[in-house]
Amino acid sequence: MSIPVSLSMPTLPAAGDRAAQPLVAGLLLERRESALPAAAGDTVVAGPQIVAASVLEAAAGTDADAGRVVVELDIDPDNLDRTAEHRVLRYHVDCTTTQVEDAVGLRLPAPVTVFVTPEEPDTGTLAEAAQVLADAGYSPGLIAGQPVDAVADFLAVLAHTSVGFVGRARDGSEVLSLLAGTVAALSGDDVRAALTSPDAAALAALAPEAAEAVRGVLLGVEVEDLADVERMLSDAGLQ
Repeated sequence: MSIPVSLSMPTLPAAGDRAAQPLVAGLLLERRESALPAAAGDTVVAGPQIVAASVLEAAAGTDADAGRVVVELDIDPDNLDRTAEHRVLRYHVDCTTTQVEDAVGLRLPAPVTVFVTPEEPDTGTLAEAAQVLADAGYSPGLIAGQPVDAVADFLAVLAHTSVGFVGRARDGSEVLSLLAGTVAALSGDDVRAALTSPDAAALAALAPEAAEAVRGVLLGVEVEDLADVERMLSDAGLQ
């Protein structure tokens, strides 16, 4: 069954309740090129930063403390230095549709998200790969800009799992599309229409409980320019 996501206006929390978080709280993930954390900005949308495993490997044995990070796995997992000073929240892995079974075989000391790049026809779909990954307890990754039907089928799978997914977007428009598509998949609305024509006002009107349900499925979105996407989300009334 789909999770009922109400588009009603949010209600004020009762006194003493945990403050409601906006829909986009901690949503955006940005890469950094150094093992050392960048200066933290005062922004509600910024989530943990992404650091390549090769960068952390090069910093092993130094005083660098990478902090809480998402690690992009770009080296052989057997070469990971697990004694380096960083706290891995999640690993991000890239593979093709024919490599999904190999990705499922990875054994890493933190949750794993696998981004699958489609190959030629007849090598498996994004939805099929997502189902295999979810069944294995891994979070699928979704690269925005795929054909609408493929993304809708992918989201239909994720709406019925508990693993969530991570998006990868080039700009704010793709972030809005992923948000709208996720909400539609959870509420049983027209996912294809939501992906192609996201309604920012409806997203901003989500009740706190619905926003929390969405954040439980859309775990984060990798972006190339956090500040630019943040401005667009702010202009759309989502902060």
